[in-house]
Amino acid sequence: MIDLGISKIALIGAVALIVIGPEKLPRVARTVGALLGKAQRYVADVRNEVNRSMELDELKKMKETMESAAHDVQSSMQSTAGEIEQALEQATPAFDAGHELPSMMVFPEYKHPGKRWRVKQGAMPQWYKARAGVRTKALSGAARVARFRPRSTSHG
Repeated sequence: MIDLGISKIALIGAVALIVIGPEKLPRVARTVGALLGKAQRYVADVRNEVNRSMELDELKKMKETMESAAHDVQSSMQSTAGEIEQALEQATPAFDAGHELPSMMVFPEYKHPGKRWRVKQGAMPQWYKARAGVRTKALSGAARVARFRPRSTSHG
């Protein structure tokens, strides 16, 4: 990289002031700054793209190793299942026509609990609502005003 110290930057600025002139120097400095910013962004984008491609290669390698491990596990499970089948076939006697197979347990079919299942599960009992003073019925605005309106006493 270029080693720029304060003295070198001051020398470049003085030469630019003499060559370009004081009227055009701010515009040229802005243009140079914008170009340097674009160059830095471009370099950062290239660096990020290279990092992404390296990570992608690593992920591909990891995927291949995981797939090979999964294939090995699957083949070992299949071979173990084959061995177990052979052992069961050898261990169980052949059933003749007079014997029945033991019946399997039959479970009922799943039934959805309904629309308000969560409400029903979390519902408070009515006796608890009455004791705690929980409102069980909604009042309209007019009914609420009438209920809580102070009672007027007639003095007369």
